[in-house]
Amino acid sequence: MCACEDTPKGMEDQAREVCDNKSSKSVSDYILPHILNLYASRAMPKDFEIYAPDATFEDPLMCAHGVKQIKSAFYSLAKVFSESRIVDYSITENETSPGKTEILIDNKQYYKFLGKDIDMISLIKLYTEDGKVVRHEDRWDKKPLWNRESVKTPLVGHIIDATKRASMLATHALMRFGKDPST
Repeated sequence: MCACEDTPKGMEDQAREVCDNKSSKSVSDYILPHILNLYASRAMPKDFEIYAPDATFEDPLMCAHGVKQIKSAFYSLAKVFSESRIVDYSITENETSPGKTEILIDNKQYYKFLGKDIDMISLIKLYTEDGKVVRHEDRWDKKPLWNRESVKTPLVGHIIDATKRASMLATHALMRFGKDPST
């Protein structure tokens, strides 16, 4: 604990700032428990409070826009897999500018699909602004995502984006448009 009360007169504000910085948690400390819940198919409505209202989520299969679509994407995991979770991870957090961070979660994910075990290496990239996730990327095998910005052939990029959006919209409809499951 800091001894801010023992600070000489005129230095209280500077000492308070140092004390606050030492006792404050990083952005990833706040976000990580929620991310682990999402990937473990045990998401609760409060777990989605880490996202900004207009946040995006993208993986190789779908691209979600807004919290309701992100809810549909993660609530659907329990419908597809009998088990899912992040089993091992390491975190790097970089402040890119004041109030903005990039969080990299290098991880190993486990899924059980039709009785078969699936282990997958992934890199989750979270971009935050003022403590809220504005972009969430899940890069399977740590490979960059394919979309119209990353693919050199414009038509192919547009087809990939359209396919991801169609997949998301179908999932969104099947998951009752991001409605929280009743408890």
